[in-house]
Amino acid sequence: MTFTDRDKEILDFEASWWTRPGPKAEAVRVHLGMSPTLYYRRLAALVDSEEAVAHAPMVVHRLRRRRDERRRERFEGVAEPQHPRR
Repeated sequence: MTFTDRDKEILDFEASWWTRPGPKAEAVRVHLGMSPTLYYRRLAALVDSEEAVAHAPMVVHRLRRRRDERRRERFEGVAEPQHPRR
């Protein structure tokens, strides 16, 4: 997978989308000009990219952690949360 400027835009958006007004899906359409489905598909691919880690380590590590939590919940069931979700 080639790491592009578009990928950097996606990671930068993911790092700051919550500062924008309105729903995230709408912000994806307006600011990135892509459907939310395509956005999440590309974001999921970027999570395993070393170039993405180099560009936005905190974002990628957060996404990896959440992905792993969701996988664990699917296979082991939902455990008691140890800390509040943000």
